[in-house]
Amino acid sequence: MLDGQVTTIKQKVWGNEHVQVSPQNILAESTHAAEDIDLNIIHEDEAIIVINKPAGLVTHPGNGNWRGTLLNALLHHAPQLESVPRAGIVHRLDKNTSGLLVVAKTLEAQTNLVRQLQQHTVKRDYLALVLGEVTKAGSVDAPIGRHPIHRTKMAVTTHGKSARTHYQVIENFTGCTLLQCSLETGRTHQIRVHLSSIGHSLAGDPVYGGKPGKTGQIIGQLLISFPRQALHAQKLALAHPQTEQILEWEADAPEDLNNLLQLLQQHSRSEITE
Repeated sequence: MLDGQVTTIKQKVWGNEHVQVSPQNILAESTHAAEDIDLNIIHEDEAIIVINKPAGLVTHPGNGNWRGTLLNALLHHAPQLESVPRAGIVHRLDKNTSGLLVVAKTLEAQTNLVRQLQQHTVKRDYLALVLGEVTKAGSVDAPIGRHPIHRTKMAVTTHGKSARTHYQVIENFTGCTLLQCSLETGRTHQIRVHLSSIGHSLAGDPVYGGKPGKTGQIIGQLLISFPRQALHAQKLALAHPQTEQILEWEADAPEDLNNLLQLLQQHSRSEITE
């Protein structure tokens, strides 16, 4: 309300107006509710759950996604997680990133996993299909923080937190490259921001993406039409919170990404032949 009147976000203010803000009433009881949502569980024991998250599933309730999240699904699957902060979630994947993540089932396990993440001993490898042809392995060591203008985005910035991403080439296609990216740190949107900063945005990325370079018409259309960032958390390795045994898991690329890679292989070969 501006001077007692309903207003719009475009309304200019000149000073000395009276602004009244009424926060949206979102109760924890409604957002942290158990919901019967299918989970692809790769591993579960008394301390941890390892999940292969599908693209499209939000990890934690937030603005615009208060229900239907991984947290809601976890509370239905394991009701005891209600007593663990954030239902045991210790790291996140973006809504449209698929792949592996670990959840703690106890407070002790959560504390242990958070410590491992802080010490950078959790191994996380991703498949990333990027625009442009990458010819050799490399690393990006650049701090990441909030974008100075677009506050919903992240960016490489001198005032950000330290961030390191290592990558190596798995396969080259016409106009794009399949990389394996390993996280040394875990900043928000880290892989997406780092790869974009070196001129190799993820295919399908609606926030940090770019346009394909010189490709054939078919490959260009495949890259443009892919409906999400082409990023998949493929491998996860950590020390079990109870036994300290090093455990590793791997999840194959989901159907949409796997189909895209097969089509890229097929048409890259045909363009070379032609």
